[in-house]
Amino acid sequence: MQTPNPLARSVGVAHLGGMRRREAGGDSHGELRTALTELGAAFQEFKKSNDERLEKLSKGAPDPLMEGKVDALNAKLTELEAFKKATEDNLKKKNRPGTSGADTETTAEHRKAFEGYVRKGRDDGLRELEQKAINLGTNEDGGFAVPEELDRNITQLERDASTMRMLANVITVGTEEYKKLVNIGGAGSGWVGETDARPETTSPKLAQIAPFFGEIYANPAVTQKSLDDIFFNVEGWLSEELSIEFAEQEGEAYVTGDGVKKPKGILAYPSAATTDKAGTRPFGTIQFVTSGAAAALSDPDRLIDLVHSLKRGYRRNAVWLGNGLTLAALRKLKDTEGNYLWRPGLEAGEPGILLGYRYEEDENMPDVAADSLPLAFGDIRRAYTIADVQGTRVLRDPFTNKPYVHFYTTKRVGGGLMDSTAIKLMKVAI
Repeated sequence: MQTPNPLARSVGVAHLGGMRRREAGGDSHGELRTALTELGAAFQEFKKSNDERLEKLSKGAPDPLMEGKVDALNAKLTELEAFKKATEDNLKKKNRPGTSGADTETTAEHRKAFEGYVRKGRDDGLRELEQKAINLGTNEDGGFAVPEELDRNITQLERDASTMRMLANVITVGTEEYKKLVNIGGAGSGWVGETDARPETTSPKLAQIAPFFGEIYANPAVTQKSLDDIFFNVEGWLSEELSIEFAEQEGEAYVTGDGVKKPKGILAYPSAATTDKAGTRPFGTIQFVTSGAAAALSDPDRLIDLVHSLKRGYRRNAVWLGNGLTLAALRKLKDTEGNYLWRPGLEAGEPGILLGYRYEEDENMPDVAADSLPLAFGDIRRAYTIADVQGTRVLRDPFTNKPYVHFYTTKRVGGGLMDSTAIKLMKVAI
């Protein structure tokens, strides 16, 4: 059994008290100001403690208590950043406008009929209303398409919960036949004088790319008694349950999925050390930069190399992508002049940044370990596309698990790499 670290405990208890005070009441703007103040103070304390830790390490005298204090402060920074972001998101939702217009008569009828199906199992006329409202044919697996607004709500909640869905290019398609042609080079050109002949140029090399599709399902359950309660928000409950399940499964697939009956993730594509300039890396292969240290991310120069391995046009909208443990390790790094590579966002709406670019946490990214790929950097929107096939379907099941009513819900979604030069990876040395 580990002995509790008194320094870590004092840091955690003090912060917990502050969080409880904020949760007890107060407006969101006030909570955000408090979070920003605490975040700035925590970062100063973290830097001071980490400097002391590094000084002791340089003298060959590691201090376990100081290591524990730095780790506790690191966790505090993560907690404060998460609270800051959640508060900012809540403020955005409060200011977010509603739907652009009222439902049409057909969509309103469809929505009302769908609620009757969900609550009571009534499906009279629902099939015809479904086809009129969203132009979908009958699905051979049964079930009914959810109303358009409910579908949008699920997608929006998924976006809030899935880092890759927030960063990637997301499109809606009618079928899984979506394909894209890209130019991978080869178009001939040259310089000529005013009266010189213009020889015929070679044709460009085109490649056809497409997302990898699969069907995802969820099966949330609720009691019939809840459904009979007119004050129970059945649409809100269904939206939240489905978005949580879908976001978890899809989020993993967008990072590590193998493309078999599911999207293909960015880390499932081949990678190589070959640079863009060399021009010999196969299309669809992602460049990696090695960390330079065995089983660690401890060399700031390699992070700078990773940034500049990406073409300038992609760096404009580039972000870092890694998990929370990787971020904790990166927070401890300093450049040759003693400046920390990471700094928190100390203004409302300002994210934490690493070497001038924001860091997005995705727990599906691997931990730092020998031969792993724990860190990505690039313009994720240009690199990766998510394709939602229109028509989330729900099949009501009140029989399998009485007194619960299950809602077997399916949707089809694809994902794949569209531009392998828009993203780079950090590969940890063995």
